[in-house]
Amino acid sequence: MDSVSLHLHLNYVSSSGGVLTAEQKTTLQISLELVKKNYKFTRVYFWGKIMGLNADYFIVQGVEKDEMRGRKTLYSLNCMEWKLLPPATNEMIATSMIAKGRFMGDPSHEYESVPVKKADEDTAETNDSDIGFKVKEEERLTAVIEQINREAAIVPRGAFVKTPREYVHKNRSFEGLSVSEAGKLRSYLHFTEPVALKTKSLLLKANLEDSIDFLDSIDDDELKVFWSLQYERGSNLIVLRSLLWLGFTFFHVPNTSQFGSVYIGLGEKNMDFPFMV
Repeated sequence: MDSVSLHLHLNYVSSSGGVLTAEQKTTLQISLELVKKNYKFTRVYFWGKIMGLNADYFIVQGVEKDEMRGRKTLYSLNCMEWKLLPPATNEMIATSMIAKGRFMGDPSHEYESVPVKKADEDTAETNDSDIGFKVKEEERLTAVIEQINREAAIVPRGAFVKTPREYVHKNRSFEGLSVSEAGKLRSYLHFTEPVALKTKSLLLKANLEDSIDFLDSIDDDELKVFWSLQYERGSNLIVLRSLLWLGFTFFHVPNTSQFGSVYIGLGEKNMDFPFMV
């Protein structure tokens, strides 16, 4: 959600229940301008809020050159003082998934070590000695943000272009999806490195435009039921909600270049989803 249009864009997703106070909106509007200047970002996005038991994490992402790759992620507990998070690794994500329960709201908090049965290398059997390790909340925060980006972050088709140098930039010619196209899942793309696209046949790729069809469509997801698409305000607003990461909301105003997304939730994956369908 672009910081420049923060007030307006938050209004578009207010029906999902994720709202900020007037004081938080005003503080963010001022604070994010300073973040953009101090870190020399070309653009700053308000990513969302992860609610903790003792405090909430406000999260923003800054763009340097590439809109998709290499984004810097920062968090704050008061919307004024920001700290840079380290890049997430697959190992960090795997480790952090072991931590369960609500976020505490304390970056230095360490979750209790989790006992793990250690397999004997010679006999391939587990022995009685358990090993455990601790997970810092700051690492878990980094991992959850990366997971949500990979599994839920989406953009309208044509909103971004890939240059011959492989940079991803906003498409200045994008004027929005039509009302009919905006109601189709195939019109929305995962804003992360493609996976399904690489497995498509040459025949299917022949109808794609390299400059804009370089991402996976959510219509190619194995479980399309992870998404809830609705028209709101008549047909003047499209809202998509992730049922896998409850609290993630995307909006698009058809026939305009306005779109954005925000996550306001507990930072917990909806593992009960298979039992809900």
